[in-house]
Amino acid sequence: MQIYKFGGASVKNAEGIKNLARVLKSVGYDKTLIIVSAMGKTTNAMEKVVSNYFDAKHKLNSSIQEVKKYHNNILLDLFSNENSTVFENIDNLFQELLHFFDHNKSPNYNFVYDQVIGFGELISTTIISHYLNSIGLINSWIDVREFIKTDDYYRNAKVNWDRTQELISKKLDNSKLNITQGFIGSNSNNSTTTLGREGSDYTAAIFAFCLNAQSVTIWKDVPGILNADPRYFENAELLEQISYSEAIELSYYGASVIHPKTLQPLQRKEIPLMVKSFLNPKNKGTIVGKDFDLIPKVPCYILKRDQILISLSSLDFSYIVEDNISHIFSLLHDSKMKVSMIQNSAISFSVCIENNYNNLERLLLHLKAKYDVKLYKDVKLYTIRHYNKKAIRDIENGKNILLKQISPDVMQLITH
Repeated sequence: MQIYKFGGASVKNAEGIKNLARVLKSVGYDKTLIIVSAMGKTTNAMEKVVSNYFDAKHKLNSSIQEVKKYHNNILLDLFSNENSTVFENIDNLFQELLHFFDHNKSPNYNFVYDQVIGFGELISTTIISHYLNSIGLINSWIDVREFIKTDDYYRNAKVNWDRTQELISKKLDNSKLNITQGFIGSNSNNSTTTLGREGSDYTAAIFAFCLNAQSVTIWKDVPGILNADPRYFENAELLEQISYSEAIELSYYGASVIHPKTLQPLQRKEIPLMVKSFLNPKNKGTIVGKDFDLIPKVPCYILKRDQILISLSSLDFSYIVEDNISHIFSLLHDSKMKVSMIQNSAISFSVCIENNYNNLERLLLHLKAKYDVKLYKDVKLYTIRHYNKKAIRDIENGKNILLKQISPDVMQLITH
């Protein structure tokens, strides 16, 4: 069994979907499960739909129609017969979306987000499944929500591994080509949940673990795992091979190629992960496996934008000790803040966070009751793994440095 995952960039238009078919024909699709993300920027468009539902209801229908128009244009490019059942199936999905908005009673943003956002994946896989069948690549479309079961932590759900393993073992016919959705699952009430942004890679790892798959391949618009994001750094290099532990370190610090939770289930069963280009499927790309040396051994650069730096000091100039740090982390946890970096001295404590759940004001209110608080918004966090003097010098050049931290393998820098 092999698992292929295609991201949104690989299926952003009709030509991308045709290329997916070419990739399958080129590398083989026997006993294969394909996991697909929403097409192009659909997830962003669906987030706008959710936003309009809460804050601008007069724009809700038009924002849904924009998403529908985008997908209808792809349908018209792929299918010559407008009477094809795929048009009806896609229309039914949009009717289901509208029905949800008409009947929803929940004011919980995170619940609504998860019920809505997954339509992007349901639509993309429905279109691709029909297209593959139409050109003779016979496949079965499956609803991932019937297989991956989670808790109720909307927008970042935790997998119920025992139940998920049981369902995949019992219900999935892995002797043929199957196609399903990334990113989404469902809870015990069958409400849709999501596994966290960029969670489609994680979906691939979940199925690989439960199926004892031979390998997982993530098809991307880059040659493989690079030592830097080419959008922000010049002269990025391809990493030919990398160990699970090295990849986990990079993902922990925010490398965007692999989802942080993806590698752990693969490592437990030593299932190799390949990251390859969907434009050049025969190229080797990157392989991630057990105890691999990093080849080539070069500095790896990571940039996290839109961070928030909070620097705290005690109001009476007393030491910041264990009780204080425990209290601070308790507040961070309660506010659902993602911590990217911490640094403390005798009388101060600094933390770099991501305000994913918009709870910053509430957090600051609690912190100001006990500490002197300095706040820096929209800061950038640079991380260099396997740094050298030149790498540090290049990153520091011309920047306003707020915080710097160096360990034997990692240098981190916060700039404003």
